[in-house]
Amino acid sequence: MLDIPGKACGPCHFCCKVLEIEEMKKTAGKLCEHCAGAGGCGVYATRPEVCRDYYCQWKEDRGLPATMRPDKVGTLLMDDPDSDEYHAVCDPEKPFSWRNPLIFRHLVSEAKAGRMVVAKAGLRAWRIYSDGHWQESA
Repeated sequence: MLDIPGKACGPCHFCCKVLEIEEMKKTAGKLCEHCAGAGGCGVYATRPEVCRDYYCQWKEDRGLPATMRPDKVGTLLMDDPDSDEYHAVCDPEKPFSWRNPLIFRHLVSEAKAGRMVVAKAGLRAWRIYSDGHWQESA
């Protein structure tokens, strides 16, 4: 995929913190031991397949503005690779970052488009519906 101008990771390494990576025994909310901050991944050439397969929705979607870069809003947007769900993944230390008005409007619009939308933070999860209400999952 071609890079979109203005959509570089830059200082953002939010995915290296909020995503759980079983292959590396990395839990959600803990910064990956290989993260070199703004310098990128310290094991980029040999990173696990799950990291190679990951694509940041913000970087791929021309419709998502610079103000929605994951580290700026505290929420990582992504398609779930195992289902048709659309996920908003937050830092467990800030579990309601998905309620930022910019993010929440986007999530509701995805739900209105027929997607199942789920916000996650650690072990907690919330389903967001097309009418704007949400419900925590057990």
